[in-house]
Amino acid sequence: MSGILNIDTLIHARWIVPVDAGGNIFEHHSIAIRSGRILDILPSPEAVQRFSAENVHHLYDHVLIPGLINTHTHAAMTLLRGLADDMPLMTWLNQHIWPAERRWVSEEFVADGTRLAVAEMLRGGITCFNDMYFFPDVAGHVCAAAGMRAMIGLILIDFPSAWAGGAEEYLQRALEVHDQFRHSSLIRTAFAPHAPYSVSNTPLERVRVLSDELEIPVHMHVHETRDEVKQNLIQYGNRPLQRLEELGLVSPSLMAVHMTQLEEDEIKAFAESGAHVVHCPESNLKLASGFCPVTSLMQAGVNVALGTDGAASNNDLNMFSEMRTTALLAKGVARDASALPAYDALRMATINGARALGIDRETGSLEIGKMADISAVNLGGLETQPVYHPVSQLVYATGRDKVSDVWVAGRQLLRSGQLTTLDGQEIISRADEWRSRIAQHDH
Repeated sequence: MSGILNIDTLIHARWIVPVDAGGNIFEHHSIAIRSGRILDILPSPEAVQRFSAENVHHLYDHVLIPGLINTHTHAAMTLLRGLADDMPLMTWLNQHIWPAERRWVSEEFVADGTRLAVAEMLRGGITCFNDMYFFPDVAGHVCAAAGMRAMIGLILIDFPSAWAGGAEEYLQRALEVHDQFRHSSLIRTAFAPHAPYSVSNTPLERVRVLSDELEIPVHMHVHETRDEVKQNLIQYGNRPLQRLEELGLVSPSLMAVHMTQLEEDEIKAFAESGAHVVHCPESNLKLASGFCPVTSLMQAGVNVALGTDGAASNNDLNMFSEMRTTALLAKGVARDASALPAYDALRMATINGARALGIDRETGSLEIGKMADISAVNLGGLETQPVYHPVSQLVYATGRDKVSDVWVAGRQLLRSGQLTTLDGQEIISRADEWRSRIAQHDH
C-alpha cells in the first residue's frame, strides 16, 4: 500500500472536457488535486488505486470543465439590474445609469454589488472575471475573501466620480490598488480606461507607459456603437481604433470589448497587433449596438474571449447563455451553420479568456500543473438526455442551473449548489435594501 499517494481532493466524473490543445474529451476519468493544483487526470479505476484523498467526490452524471472566465463585466452594477431597460446605449447611460451612479456609488455599494455578482457567478460555474468599476480595491477584497479569482480594472475616465476627481487622481489611485494586490494569488489588476469617447489622449498615453512598465493589460470598451465611431471622427478626425493605434495602445496587452463596428482592413491590422477581442453578444443585442464579426476575427487569427457585460445591460452574469448566443449569432451573421461550433464557444468562455487576461499558464484549461479551477455540470437530468456529445449539451441544451460544484485553486466554493464562503440570504437582503433606496429616486 506504500505506493498510494495522499492528496487533498479526488473528483470522479462521467466526463472531463479539459479544453486542451488536442480538444480531448475523457470518459470515466478523475482529477487529482494537491495544494490547489491539478496533480493528475487519469481513468477513475487507476485513480482509486493511486490516490487516497481527504475529499472524494463521485459525480457520475457530471461533466467537469475549466471554471468559466467572464472576461468583461462591471460586477457592482448587479445592484442596478433592471433599473433602466429597453433604451439605446447613450440614453441608458446619460439619463439613468450615470445619474444613479453619481448618487449611489460608494464603498458600501461596490462591496454589496460585487458580493452579489460573485455569488451569482460562482453559482453559474464562473471562477474568474475581469472587472471594470469604481472602488476596485473594495471589489478585490470582496473577491479575495470569497476565494474568487479576478482581474480588477483600474478605472480611468475624464470626469470626476466618487472614486477620483480627475485623470491624475485616477492614475494615482490605480497605482495604489495595483500595489495592494501585487502579491495576491487570486487578484490581478489591469488598466481600465472606460472608452475612447470618455478618456482623452493625454491620460491614455500615461496608461500605455504604465501598462508597459508594470506589464499589466489594458481593458477598454472599443467600437461599441456606430455613434461612438462617428463622434471620434468629428472630434479627432479618425476612427477610435486608429486613434488607439497612434497612441500605441493596440498591442498584445489590449482587451478591446464589444468591437461591433469593424471594417475588413481593421480586422487584419488588429490580428497583426496580437490584441484580444472580448465579445459580449447579449449586451450588444439588448442595447442594439451591432454585431461583432466573431467568425471573421477568429479566421484572421484574433483571440476572441467572452464576457457578459454588467447586469444593468444584460441582465444576468450567465456565461452558459453567452456561449449559446455566441454560437447561434455567429451562424446567423456568417450565414453558415458550421460557423463557431460548440467547442469553440466553450474555448471562448475558458482558455481564450485566460489568454486575453495573460493567465493561461495558470488557468483556463484542466491540465496537469495548472490551478484547479473547475466547474461540475450535471447532465443527468431529463432535459439533457440522451448525451451524444457532452460539449454540444453544455452549449446548446443546458444552463447555469445545472452547475453543482465549483472549485477555485482546489478550494470548493460551491457544494451541491450551495455557496461555502458567502451567505446567500444576507446578500439577498442587502440587495433588497439597495432596491428600496434606489427605486425612490429613479424616475
